[in-house]
Amino acid sequence: MSDGSGMLFRQVQTGRVSEQIVDRVKDAIRRGELKVGERLPAERQLTEQLNVSRVTVRDALRILEARGLIEIRVGAHGGAFVTAPAPKLVAEGITDMLMLSDLRAEDVMEARQVFELSLIPLACERADDEDIADLRAICDRAEAALADGSFDVGLSAEFHGRLSRATHNQAVELMTDALQPPMLASLQKAYTVAPDLGGQGVREHREIVDAIAERNVEQATAIMSEHLERAARRLRGTGDGDAQVERSYDEEKGA
Repeated sequence: MSDGSGMLFRQVQTGRVSEQIVDRVKDAIRRGELKVGERLPAERQLTEQLNVSRVTVRDALRILEARGLIEIRVGAHGGAFVTAPAPKLVAEGITDMLMLSDLRAEDVMEARQVFELSLIPLACERADDEDIADLRAICDRAEAALADGSFDVGLSAEFHGRLSRATHNQAVELMTDALQPPMLASLQKAYTVAPDLGGQGVREHREIVDAIAERNVEQATAIMSEHLERAARRLRGTGDGDAQVERSYDEEKGA
């Protein structure tokens, strides 16, 4: 698409010119003027339309390529082609934004309470035998690590990440992948506050898997809700009721 004069882009103003070019291209993609698979104007045309140097255009194209928005192809039929960003690049971008925004661990935990509780119904509906087996295998490894003293909260993060894949929803997986680093940081902080409660978390993971295998949304949601709320209490520094919760759980299970 163009403005009627045969030009796709208007001239850029002073400032960080290459970033302005990137923004213009992104806007054209959002508006549907450039579609996935479509080739951008040739480098010479871009320099003329934008009234900038070829060096500036090349810098902008490198930025767009690094962000996964275009693919540079060489050869007789080469050029810069619009492409859909790879899920990994998207997740990395969101992760960088979260990690650099100085989020509090408590904020991350609250976000997890909103997000992870909402994926339980999907997991109950769609989890297949492989999902259940993988989740139980993570529980097995976590229990073994607790027994030999090598438990690490990375196992908990792995469980929650694998649970998101049981929804068989790529957007859910993408968002979970983006949350993994800040989630791990919040788990490490919570574990530092109350390292003796790791065992309860692992037991709850197994109960969540059992409930999902039985397609019991209500039970899986209830367990996950308490699981996340307890971690939130630890991060808030109160720990209210944690010891009683642990004692009640052990009494119920006959431990």
